Amino acid sequence: MNNFFRRTLTGVWIVVFIMAGFWLHPVSFFLAGMILLIGTQYEYYLLIRSTGVRPQMIPGITTGIAAYVISTLIAMGVIPKNSFLIIIPLMMIIMVVELYRKQDKPFDSLAHTFFAVFYTAIPFSMFPFAAFSHSGLESILSHNSIIFSPGIIIGFFLLIWANDTGAYLTGMSLGRHKLFERISPKKTWEGFIGGIIIAVLVAWLLSGWLGVVDKWHWVIISVIISVTGTYGDLVESMLKRSIGVKDSGSIMPGHGGFLDRFDSVIFSFPPVYLFISVFG
Repeated sequence: MNNFFRRTLTGVWIVVFIMAGFWLHPVSFFLAGMILLIGTQYEYYLLIRSTGVRPQMIPGITTGIAAYVISTLIAMGVIPKNSFLIIIPLMMIIMVVELYRKQDKPFDSLAHTFFAVFYTAIPFSMFPFAAFSHSGLESILSHNSIIFSPGIIIGFFLLIWANDTGAYLTGMSLGRHKLFERISPKKTWEGFIGGIIIAVLVAWLLSGWLGVVDKWHWVIISVIISVTGTYGDLVESMLKRSIGVKDSGSIMPGHGGFLDRFDSVIFSFPPVYLFISVFG
C-alpha cells in the first residue's frame, strides 16, 4: 500500500475515533480524552528517554491521569474545586522518588517529568470543563441526569482539521514565502493564511449546529485555533529536531505518533478554553 492510501486510511480512522469517542456519550468522551492524554504523554517520555535522560514515566502518567479524572469529577459537580490539591502530594512523591533513583542529572529528569504533565495532561484535563454543565450539540446516545454537550470539543476538532486542510492545500498550490524555515521548512505564509480563511468559513457555517456559544464567538475561536495550532505544530517540530527524530511514534501509519497528530490540539485548546471561560 503506497503512502498516500495508508495515510488516508489512517486519517479516516483518526476522524472516526475522535468523532465517535467525544460525541457518542459522556463515558466515551471520558475514555477518548484519557487515551489521547496517555498516548501523548507516553510518547513525550519515550522521546526524552532517547536522549539519555530518564524521566519518571509511570509516576508522571499517573499524575496526568489523576489530573484528568479530578477535572472530570469537578466538571460534573461531583467533587469540589479544591480537590485539585490532591495533585500536590503526587508531585512531592515524584521529587522524593528522584532521591532514590541515583540519576546523573536528577533535575533534568524532574523537569521533563513535570513538563510532560504541563504540556500534555493539563490541556486534555480542560476538555471536561468545556463539555459537562454545557448545553448545545447533544450526544448521540442519550444519558440521564447529566448536563453535557460535546459541541465545543467536536467543533474544536473540526476547526483544527479545517485549518490543517486549508493550510496544506493553499501551501501546496500557492506557497512561496516560508513561515518558519528553521523549524518547519514546508510551512508558508500563504498556507497559514489559507488555513485561517478555511477555518473561519467552517466556523461560520457550523456555528448554529454546534451551539454552546454564538456565531461570532466560533469565528474568533477559529482564528485562535489557526494561530495557536500553528505554533503548537512548530513547538513539537522544535522538540523533534532537538532530539533528531522525524516522528514522535509510529502507531498511526503515515501520520506518525500521538504527538504528531495532536500537537496542535494540546497547544491550542488552553487559549480556546480561556476565551470561552471569559467571553462565552
